[in-house]
Amino acid sequence: MANVFDVKADELIEKAAEELKKMEFMKMPEWAKFVKTSTARERPPIKPDWWYTRAASILRKLYILDKPIGTNKLKSYYGGRKNRGHKPEKMYKGSGKIIRLILQQLEKAEFIKKTEKGVHKGRIITKKGKSFLDKLINKNGFSLENKGKPLSTQERKE
Repeated sequence: MANVFDVKADELIEKAAEELKKMEFMKMPEWAKFVKTSTARERPPIKPDWWYTRAASILRKLYILDKPIGTNKLKSYYGGRKNRGHKPEKMYKGSGKIIRLILQQLEKAEFIKKTEKGVHKGRIITKKGKSFLDKLINKNGFSLENKGKPLSTQERKE
């Protein structure tokens, strides 16, 4: 049985975005057509349904990390380097409002939940969220990256 670690990320995110688009709890706000996803970007996203792709990417990220993660860490992950003309490029974080709203929508659907583990606060994926991604993988025929086996040293050299 394949899981998130066995399939290619871009294929999984694309299929998950299509499924999230069909659900009523995921609604792209009206203002999302006009905003940039980071101060490092020059223009808004070109894809009209980028909101669902970002939501699927966040859901996959929470599945892989399997520990509490907050908005600030996700802002760093979805940020980028800003072109500042003749000055050197500088790292800028992504938009917190976009990430926060997506997290709230996924929490409303019970795919993720707020939690605290020691000093770490944030959101983790629930069993419902994990089963959503696992069922999506098993329902659709994904091409497996390495079929769940670690690569041998000879395969790594090739």
